Amino acid sequence: MTKDSDEHRAEGSGKDLGGKIKEGAGKVTGDRKMESEGKADQAEGKAQKAWGDAKDAVKGK
Repeated sequence: MTKDSDEHRAEGSGKDLGGKIKEGAGKVTGDRKMESEGKADQAEGKAQKAWGDAKDAVKGK
């Protein structure tokens, strides 16, 4: 089963938010690896949200 555009956006938003939390925790604790992982999670989440938007654009929503 394929995901619809709303599912992509919801998952992307969750990854973006989780990444922001992870990045912040990394900054507070001085854990550069966690901070970097948080930034990567945010980028992945933003890409997934963009994919959901693109699917809607193709459908004409």
